[in-house]
Amino acid sequence: MIAYALRSETPVDPPAIRLLITEAFTGAEHASGTEAAIVDALRARGELTLSLLAEQEGRVIGHVAFSPVGIADGASGWYGLGPVAVAPDRQGAGVGAALIEAGLARLRQAGAGGCVVLGDPGYYARFGFANDADLRYEGAPAEYFMALTFDGSRPHGAVTYSVAFEATETARD
Repeated sequence: MIAYALRSETPVDPPAIRLLITEAFTGAEHASGTEAAIVDALRARGELTLSLLAEQEGRVIGHVAFSPVGIADGASGWYGLGPVAVAPDRQGAGVGAALIEAGLARLRQAGAGGCVVLGDPGYYARFGFANDADLRYEGAPAEYFMALTFDGSRPHGAVTYSVAFEATETARD
């Protein structure tokens, strides 16, 4: 197996990220088809807090996005994880996990309060995410909405994501 490097997004990366996300989510069971547009919209709104890439021999093979979320109780410093994309020919090789772990570590180092994710509990539990009855995301099955606290805080109430998550069209740079 050829090694890959993890790094932060640079100004030249958006086209490669857009292509990777589109390829990664094409035909995926729970994909909306708007994942690349969401990342573009987060970037355009200045809400793409953390954008990490996995790169192998000059090719972007993975990407993870983190953006701020709102919590009804006013808690600050919380972020949403996603979307996470890995090239179809690299899925199942640990690239996504490495990106998620690196992103969570950077958020902790930056003093974030915690992170939420909407996804498969069987997958995200390995990173420490767990259901929290005090946090909810309207319209999603409770078991698929999970939180990970970094500072021990326990916010409560409805969680809201950026309006960028309503994107339906790709915003071009």
